[in-house]
Amino acid sequence: MAFFRPRVSREAEVRFHADQEISKSYPDLIEKARQAEAVVHDLREADAPELELRAAGLLLDKALTDALRAAEAGQRSTFGVKAYDDRIARRKAKATPDGARWTAEVDRLRTLREENRLTGIPRLPRPVPAAR
Repeated sequence: MAFFRPRVSREAEVRFHADQEISKSYPDLIEKARQAEAVVHDLREADAPELELRAAGLLLDKALTDALRAAEAGQRSTFGVKAYDDRIARRKAKATPDGARWTAEVDRLRTLREENRLTGIPRLPRPVPAAR
């Protein structure tokens, strides 16, 4: 008696195609992140006020987050449709050259984002309400 099981779920196929579409925007998003990083660097070199540095740091954070999401989608789609349902398939796909490249890129972007969040966005004191 043979038992037939579908190779992947319909949900995995839908997520796979969605990730492929999201990952197409990765080059544009990483370029926006590079531009935002250049702006932050230029402002630091010019000793800009902390309000401007904070605004530029927050824009860099948003750009890095968007690029990270696209890179994660690219990573998942590179792993293949079976990897959405099967952790072993995901682990095997991570060991391929393309999978390792995307994994390294995702790790690099996470590190950049966390470094920016910890040291790149100046903290401003909260305004104290005036006493009546």
